[in-house]
Formats: sequence, C-alpha cells, structure tokens
Amino acid sequence: MCSMEVGRSIHRVDAPDKAAGRARYTDDFFEGEMLVAKILHSTIANGWVKSMDISQAVAIPGVVKVVTCFDVPDIQFPTAGHPWSVEKAHQDICDRKLADELFATYKFDYVVNFAAESHVDRSIENPQLFLITNILGTQNLLDAARRAWVTGKDEQGYPLWRKGVRYHQVSTDEVYGSLGAEGYFTEQTPLCPHSPYSASKTSADLVVMAYHDTYHMPVSITRCSNNYGPYHFPEKLIPLIIKNILEGKKLPVYGDGSNVRDWLYVEDHCKAIDLVVREGKEGEVYNVGGHNEKTNLEIVRLTIATIRRLMEEQPRYREVLKYKVEASDGSIDISWINNDLITFVKDRLGHDQRYAIDPSKITRALGWYPETSFEVGIVKTIEWDLDHQDWVEQVTSGDYQHYYERMYGHR
Repeated sequence: MCSMEVGRSIHRVDAPDKAAGRARYTDDFFEGEMLVAKILHSTIANGWVKSMDISQAVAIPGVVKVVTCFDVPDIQFPTAGHPWSVEKAHQDICDRKLADELFATYKFDYVVNFAAESHVDRSIENPQLFLITNILGTQNLLDAARRAWVTGKDEQGYPLWRKGVRYHQVSTDEVYGSLGAEGYFTEQTPLCPHSPYSASKTSADLVVMAYHDTYHMPVSITRCSNNYGPYHFPEKLIPLIIKNILEGKKLPVYGDGSNVRDWLYVEDHCKAIDLVVREGKEGEVYNVGGHNEKTNLEIVRLTIATIRRLMEEQPRYREVLKYKVEASDGSIDISWINNDLITFVKDRLGHDQRYAIDPSKITRALGWYPETSFEVGIVKTIEWDLDHQDWVEQVTSGDYQHYYERMYGHR
C-alpha cells in the first residue's frame, strides 16, 4: 500500500543557471494543482514536497492535503507564516474510487508518482506486494489521470489532452541491471532487472511509456541512483547502520561489502525532478546520478567514522546513544564506535554488483548536476538522524522489529 499527497501550490523552485553550469534559486514559479503519490516515509517524496515550503523555497497561499495509508508519523510541514492545510487519511494507491474522487475534487495539472515498495530484501520475501503496488498502483494513477485529463479525440482517434498536464514517474537505476567494473547506465542501456523490486519498477516504466505511445499521454520518467538524506527509512543501509551504532549492535554487511552504488543526496534529486516536471520533454527518460560511487563497505566505514567524529566534536550527541559505556572519568565512552562493529553476513540473493549512472543528458538538456558530495551529504544526513530520534523511534517500533529479525537474525 502506498499513499497519495495532494497539493495546490505556487512556489519558488530550483531552476538551472546554465551559464554558471549549476542550479540556483530564481523567481520562476511552479503554478497549478498537483497530486504527489508517495510511499509513506519516502526520503525523496518528503524532500520534494518539503521543498515547496522551506529552505530557499517560498510558499504562496494554497492548500496541501496529505493522504497517507498508515497511522504513523510522517513529514512535518512547517506552518508558521505559511497557509498550509494538512489532513491525513488511510488510503491505498491502488484504490480506483479514491483516485477518481481526488481528480474530481482537485483539478490536477501534474501527477508525480514517487510511490513504490522499494526495498529489495522485502521484494525477495514478498514479490506479490511489489507487483501490486508498483505496477497496478502506477496503472491506476495513469488511468485516473487519463479519465480526468482527456478532452476529446483528434482526427486519427488519439486522445486530446488538457493543456499543461503532465504525469511523471520516479524510477530507479536498478531497472538496468548490473554493471561490471567499468561503464555507466545511460538512457539507452537495455532494461535488465534482476530482483522482483527492479522487475516491478521496469514494468511500471514500460506501462508509463505505453500510455504515451498508445494515448499520446504527456509523461516523463526519471531514473535515479541510491538516495540518502532526511526521512530515510531505517531498513535501508545508511539509516540502519546509524540505528545499530546507537544501539551498540553489530553492523551487517552483505557478502564481502564490495558491491558498488552511486549515491545521490535527496535534495539534488528533488531539484532534478522539479526541472524535469516543469521543463523536461514529453515522452523522455532522464537519468539522475550523484557521481558518488562507493562500495557498501566504504559507506559503512565512513558512517562509523562520521558518527565517532561528530560525538567527539559535539559531546551532546553522545546522549543519543541507547548503548552507553561509562569511561573512567565518568563521561560517556565512544571508543567502541569503530570498524570492529562490522560483521559480514550471507549475501543477498541475486545481489547486483555495481550501479553507476551517466546523467549527462539531464545536464545538457536542463542544466542540472549533483551539487552535494557524499562527504558533505553524509554529515548532513547523520546530523539530521541524530537530531530526530523521536521520528526514528516511532517508525521503527512494532512490525519493523519483527522484520529486522527475519532479515538479519539468522545470518
């Protein structure tokens, strides 16, 4: 089950400064009504929705209705000085009646579909859930948009679309399969998924493009590398490592830790999505990568070192530790936060060796490129996590604990 966020807004967004070769904030405005479909606690979707209203983005009077499917804490919208209206309900992205009701209530100009079951381990455990959510959920949104946006037919029988509408699908580099030691995924790389998760996302991408070819539906797709940042759910590598360190637990690393991923800071990804939705060409796919290739073992070691350094430089963070060791002088000892915490576990089934994206198309066409190095982004991510332990604790209670034991307890 995934959730949908509905918003009407006019807000300042990140636009490209092509002369400078980098992104900057301008007085361009994203105007209209939009539906943002998102899985609860999605790092990407939360970052993109929040970008409407905070940091260097400026909100203009509008309404945001948040529709979620689980009764757990989600993104917190700032309200001081901003006329946001936030509501919560429990709904499913596959619910046709709900989708039609939303399109009838709000005259959406854009649908941005972040919604996906996305953890590969979970897809190995329960493939059907991924097929239902990621494929049929996508198809349900496409059909709801088609019913709402089509205004008639042309002479050849193709649908005529309301002016200015766009359906955007947020996808993943995993649809391309696995790379060897060299090379990069481009938009022309053949689709070759290896897990139930990536197969479901590949299928969704093909359905989106089929609607473009069959109905001339105005669509676009972005395929991103691994995201990290605020609101990252703790089943994923980086927040899982942070959580385990704070609890004094071993840090599980699949296989020998040599699998390579390209890491993209969530704010950089959000800026890319903004640009593609507003300025991208209909029917096109854009790869969005971070130029931050690292092995899983490198990620774990850097996370350990960063937490240790932050706690040395800012002793207040030691209070966040659930597992506390008292030093001889009575202070909280952190000498145990080191690489000895790493434990290698049985490898994931069908584990892809390497992902790496070539984002040159979106750079050439729209002026986007990743601004955040991993060394900077990981510090921002860890600081956010340490400062928001109340959120982490709420989302990792109950079922999450049982899931963790099933996935890692026997390895």
